[in-house]
Parts: sequence; C-alpha cells; structure tokens
Amino acid sequence: MNTESHRVESTRLVSRREALGYGLAAAGGCLLADQLGHRARAAEPPQAKGKAKAVIQIWMWGGPSHLDTFDPKPDAGYDYCGPLDKPIATNVDGIRIGELLPLLAQQADKYSIIRSMTHGNDGHETAAYLVQTGRAPGGRLVFPSVGAVVSLFKGYDAGYEGLIPPYIVVTQPQGRFSEAGFLGPRYKPFVTGGNPAAPQFTVEGIVAEGISFERQKARRDLLHKVNVLPQAMPDDAQLAASEESEKRAYDLILGDEGKVFDLGQETEEMRLRYGRTFFGQSCLLARRLVERGFPYITINYGGWDTHTRNFEAMRSKLPDMDKAMSTLLVDLSERGLLDTTIVWWSGEFGRTPKIDWQPPWDGGRHHFGRVFSAVVAGGGFKGGRVVGASDEKGANVKERPVYPCDLIGSMYELLGIDPDGTLPHPEGQVVHVTPSADEGVQTGGRLGEIM
Repeated sequence: MNTESHRVESTRLVSRREALGYGLAAAGGCLLADQLGHRARAAEPPQAKGKAKAVIQIWMWGGPSHLDTFDPKPDAGYDYCGPLDKPIATNVDGIRIGELLPLLAQQADKYSIIRSMTHGNDGHETAAYLVQTGRAPGGRLVFPSVGAVVSLFKGYDAGYEGLIPPYIVVTQPQGRFSEAGFLGPRYKPFVTGGNPAAPQFTVEGIVAEGISFERQKARRDLLHKVNVLPQAMPDDAQLAASEESEKRAYDLILGDEGKVFDLGQETEEMRLRYGRTFFGQSCLLARRLVERGFPYITINYGGWDTHTRNFEAMRSKLPDMDKAMSTLLVDLSERGLLDTTIVWWSGEFGRTPKIDWQPPWDGGRHHFGRVFSAVVAGGGFKGGRVVGASDEKGANVKERPVYPCDLIGSMYELLGIDPDGTLPHPEGQVVHVTPSADEGVQTGGRLGEIM
C-alpha cells in the first residue's frame, strides 16, 4: 500500500471512530460524555479585544510549492521554476504571484502573503503538528490544535449549545495526531466525510447515502412503535438519557441544524461560481457554516504531496484552487463576513525549490520546511501586503522569519483570545495558549505589521 492510500485508509478509520456520526449511537455517546465527563478548568484567561468571530482554514495537505504559488522566482532558472516562469501582476502594485492564479491575483488587496514561514521540519505528521499547534512534537504533553483552542474559547466558553460541535473538518481528518490534545475528546472536530460535490453530500451521522428525509422520519416513527421500554419503565434514568440522546440525534438529522450541509439550498449560479468540484463546494460549505455561527472550519484539501510530476499536478489543481478560493474571498466580502472571518491558507511545509528531474520523480518537488508561504485574509488582517522574504531561489528565509507560533498567536489576538493566557489542563498544570519564552520555542514576533 502506498503512502497516500495508507493515509486515506487511516483517516477513513479515524473519521468513523471519532467523528460525531453514525446517528443514534454516536449522539448518545456524545450526550453521555457531556453528562458523565468532568472537564478540568483553569482560571479564565483575560480576553484580548478582537474583531474576528471565525476561522476558515484551508489546509493544503501534503505541502504546496511556494515557488509555484505565492513566492515565484522567475530569475532562478529552469531547475527551480520549471515551466512556470511567468508570474503575474496582482491588483496591488509590486506584488506578483504564480501564473496559474489569475483570479486570486485580482483579489490581492484582500489578503496578505507571508513568504518567510519556517520551522525546518520535513515530516508530514510532525510538521503538521507544529503548524497546527505552534509547538514542536515529541514532548511530554500533546497540545491542542488551533481549531480545538478556538472551539474552547469561541465555542463552548462563549455559550455554544449547538448539536454539531463548533470545530468542523471538511471532509477527512488532517493527519495522524490528536487535534484536541490534552483538552480531551469534547474538543475534537466533527469530520464530515463525504464529498460536497456529489449529488448528495453524505455527512457522517447526519445525511445517509441514498436515504431520503421521508425515510429517516419513517425510521424514527417505527422505532417509537417497537420500543415500548420507555413507557414500561418511565422512571429509569438510563432509559431517560437514551431517549434524550435519540431526540438530539433526530433533531440533528431531521431538524434545521443539519440543513447547513444541504448545498442544494444554494442557487445553481452560486455553486458554479465556486466550481462544481470537491474543493469548490467545500469552500461554499465553509461560507454557509460561518453564516450559521460555527467558529472554526477546516477544509482538508489534499493532493499537494507532489514528489513526482509536480507541474502536471499544478496545472490540474491550481486553477481549481484559484477559482474557489478567490470566490470565497469575494463572497465573504459581499456578505459583510470577511471583516469578522479569518481565512488561513497553508500546508505543513513547502516543497524543495530545486526540481528533481531524475526518474522516478520526473520533475517532482520534495518536502521542505526551511521556508514556505502562508496566506491570511480577513478578521482584522490587512490585505495587499507581503510579510518577509525568501532568498533568490526560495531556499532560505532572507528576512523576517515567521514561525508557526507567531502566526497562531496573531490569529488568537484577532479572535479575542489572549495568546499569553492559560489553557485548562486536566492535572492543573499551567499551560499557556501559545508558547512562553521559557519553553525555548523560536519566535520572530507576532504579525503586528498586518494587524
């Protein structure tokens, strides 16, 4: 089994075991966990002032090439640029991006590019953990991801009471690490599964493939007819809890909350604007989720681990990304949501600037954590800016290094989460939201120049 198929199979198993889904049993488990579990709490950290209410994270699983996207190097030569040696101007003077991103070029005033992201880690899972938590892997503690932290402060601690968890991943888990870390399973994401571009978007535990609304309702009615125990034992506490679990599950399946996943409620024109593709419809879903008040949505957008034939992949995938991501920025802006929604585009690392032309790679690029790019928009981040720079071949940070904890801390500030506050730890340990100086984590400072 190759690496990619192993990853897909692994995440498929995780999503079915750990997601909300599979209907009544899963909903019952969530309810009982809420009733019986004890969540350790620390003193509430002071809250910074921030305008952002939500984050849409576009997670470029596999790590996209910075040279082919937002940090082109046309003068580096064919061994670095390959056939993509004609970067294009944007609607912001002095900023050029990759030639396969013409629609995003017309929206550059809405986002800022960080061209000096760095951490030096070249392993998928370890680099993903680093970018998702701001901490180096391998320590005694397993730290929560950004999504879990936002789920805590902007979800449950902000009075969130929805049936669907406030942290959602579309459509597969982001990797083989515990997103919730020591915060515990309450803060794990709801992983949708399915394909948003399919005729019926099957969402695990909410929308079952090939089963209509009417059939789900008939199933519930039949269950009530054959299950006579609640009437026979009206004072039984466990049966009462089970009944409440069933009610919540069917409220989710048949009620209004689950309808947020029904992309058929959008006009055909809007669906075509985003593109009738997996990524296009994922971006449309993310906008719908933000409108409904979900504070953290991750789009897990795979296919960027381009060890072989990188440029064939870029010519296929970048136009899809360009159309959907540019539409997302415009749509959020037109609806007045961009000011309060952070859009964060990044993978776990970049890819080697020098192209590997030898067989079996045939023009591939490999893992590269020394320098890569990230893009941020909305929620208080300024648009039309570039932070930092890589050198003339994109191989090293030339100026203004930005480490994962710097970017994460900046997002927390804009969300009104104190980066220097503390997280609740089950054993009462003092754990800061972002690494403190005594943890020895490298930092270049938060992104005040674009906030």
